[in-house]
Amino acid sequence: VSGHPLAATRSAVGGCVRMWVGAAALMLLLSGCQTLPHAAAPQAAPDGVAAQTAQQQRAQALGLDAGDCLQPGWAMAGRMAISNGKDAGSARFEWTQGEGRLQLQLTAPITAQTWVLQSDAQGAQLQGMPQGPQQGADAATLLRTATGWDIPVQALGCWMRAVAANEARLGAAQIQFDAQRLPLRIEQAGWQIDYSRWQLDPFSGLQMPSRIEAQRGTSRVRLAVDRWGLE
Repeated sequence: VSGHPLAATRSAVGGCVRMWVGAAALMLLLSGCQTLPHAAAPQAAPDGVAAQTAQQQRAQALGLDAGDCLQPGWAMAGRMAISNGKDAGSARFEWTQGEGRLQLQLTAPITAQTWVLQSDAQGAQLQGMPQGPQQGADAATLLRTATGWDIPVQALGCWMRAVAANEARLGAAQIQFDAQRLPLRIEQAGWQIDYSRWQLDPFSGLQMPSRIEAQRGTSRVRLAVDRWGLE
């Protein structure tokens, strides 16, 4: 989710604007030169016992029945768009995780500059900033401090696979389902996560969301998944 940050779309005249120091550099270079489709407004389906049972089975198949979002290992790649009510940016991303560790790599669409966020039980590190590697207690706090972006990095390991995160840590989750008993929306910790498209993951053999939008207040993260697993 967690954790590699981003850029603001200021002026498109003559291409992307020059780089500032500190967090401003990251926000400018990941300019919004590409966009992602908006998630469709969910049409709620009845949350019957069958849907709840199917979701429990899905979480167990993914190894997420305990709500530990960084277990087990897996990977995905695609496009990410982020906004905070004032600034917006986009990037290519690669997410890999396993055994309590995650790595989020973000690449600017025009400059190809790369940022790498790594996180484990000991803390988080953000590489690619002009002032050198940045350290923090956790990935989400580090990103918010260094860039101003609010990205629920730890919970994304569950939410990107359409499973609620650990309720003991983040609070109770509400899940709406579609007619196929797949999650349509998860609401947890003040975030609303909508799923508007699905694709078959060849590794798990399960349907996985390929269009995801997470929003809390003015903070929004949109993901378009191109593939599960990295070559």
